[in-house]
Amino acid sequence: MKIFIYLFLSHNLIFSQYDLYNVKSYSIKQDSLSLPLNTKAMFKSLLIPGWGQVENNDLWWKTAIFAGVEAISLFSSIKLSNKAENIRRNFEQYGDNHWTLERWFNNTRLIFPTNWEKILIGTHKLSLNINGDYYFTDELNDLIETYDWNNISVIRNRDFYENIGKYDQFVGGWDDEYDNPYDNKGNWYTLQKGNVESIILTKNKNYYRNLRYDSNQLKHYSRYAITSMMFNHIISALDAAIVSNRMNNLPNIRLNYGSINKWAVGGVQITYAW
Repeated sequence: MKIFIYLFLSHNLIFSQYDLYNVKSYSIKQDSLSLPLNTKAMFKSLLIPGWGQVENNDLWWKTAIFAGVEAISLFSSIKLSNKAENIRRNFEQYGDNHWTLERWFNNTRLIFPTNWEKILIGTHKLSLNINGDYYFTDELNDLIETYDWNNISVIRNRDFYENIGKYDQFVGGWDDEYDNPYDNKGNWYTLQKGNVESIILTKNKNYYRNLRYDSNQLKHYSRYAITSMMFNHIISALDAAIVSNRMNNLPNIRLNYGSINKWAVGGVQITYAW
């Protein structure tokens, strides 16, 4: 009995300072391996898709695909951008030829006879230049009492070309032969948009809007081509890095020490870092 008590006390004394569940209490620790990344091929593909695949002596068709996507995307972006710019110049010239400030002022009083002054002020403005001084169209009703129309010029900037095609406020400036703008026929007509919104159009305004829409769509497509180029660079770089790692390294396999397992081996771990 004395021997049992002695052994019990000795066991408690020994293990009272020893934490069985603390990994630091063991000299053998769970191990892993972090493999270095071979970055040479990756960065080559980041610069020129397909170059990293050449560095790795990879399959020729992978190089061809990455290089081909790059060439097609670049060519498409340039082609679409140039076409969009040509159409932009066309619709701007069309707007210059078929929209005038004086006509806008006079027709606005016909289209909106009860609130034409509020329409002139509106929610949007066009910039004006009078003898080197700058004004806005919300001041036009007062300006024409002092200046002749020949002295007042509208500044044809980006906002101008957007506003004359987008808002009813400026529809009066178009040179179509005037008729009832609130029906759905003739040179001037109203187009219903959805259940509550409508827009006043003329044949010339509608043609202008279609040109502008085509130009904007082509610009979007050009940006999509640039986006595809970016993804092509990234995918090519990742592929080059993975292939390079496979060529130079193998996954590390280790037996992990398990302090709780009675066989000491907690399992098998495969570590593959790149």
